[in-house]
Amino acid sequence: MKISDEEMAAVGEASHAVIREAKGAGVYVFGGGINGDVAPLMVAADGTVTNETYPQTREFDGGFCVLELPSREAAVQWAAKIAKACRCAQELREFGYDPES
Repeated sequence: MKISDEEMAAVGEASHAVIREAKGAGVYVFGGGINGDVAPLMVAADGTVTNETYPQTREFDGGFCVLELPSREAAVQWAAKIAKACRCAQELREFGYDPES
């Protein structure tokens, strides 16, 4: 996402408009962003805590949105709306159902 400071307010409003649309359509579950003011931690299986992150995510600066949709095609359509609003590509993933949750 390469947005100038001058464009950021418009991008924020456009992305919030898509979220309001998703809420109005009844498909929004939850979403959020990464708090850049708080450093990531790695917590190992033995409970050891270190001030680091996975190397491949060092540059991750973004958020996520969870929608409950009837099909993969609908998910692609919503991802396209979000990508257009945010002016950057979106990674689409599907949650697997866990009967224990």
